Amino acid sequence: MNSKNYNRNNRKFIQGLRSFKDILPSKIKKIINKKGQIYSETLDNWRNFVGNDLFNISFPKSYKNENKLQSSCLTVMVKRGNEVNFEYSKNIVIEKINSFFGFEAVKSIKLVSFEEISEKFIEKQSLDNVTKNKYKKQISGIKNEKIKISLSELSRVYKKR
Repeated sequence: MNSKNYNRNNRKFIQGLRSFKDILPSKIKKIINKKGQIYSETLDNWRNFVGNDLFNISFPKSYKNENKLQSSCLTVMVKRGNEVNFEYSKNIVIEKINSFFGFEAVKSIKLVSFEEISEKFIEKQSLDNVTKNKYKKQISGIKNEKIKISLSELSRVYKKR
């Protein structure tokens, strides 16, 4: 990157690509840093906020800062069937989070349920749909058996990751 000083405007211009954080005004940077810090600290200390029982069935998904229209809200993903357990302890969790930060960081918690997929279903799906049909036809057209086996193994490993 090249930098140029223009005397007329007393501004410093940088030619080339600039990072996103350099473009933003300083007030917005503070808001983004504060929001990011609240969410990352919540992720780090989630077990302390909710306890071991609720830690196994929930995790924080996102955090929205308060603005003129709505208050600050933490969205939490909860396993299907355990929403009632988390609902009863929602106020306690809010109190623990706010006491940790020292100010009212979270005013409400929104629950979103998700269904856990069984491991048998994942294994069956990964073995059946490892490669697309057009690639399966191309792999089956290869005459060398070692290459054919290694390509199918590669596609299985790639699918797992």
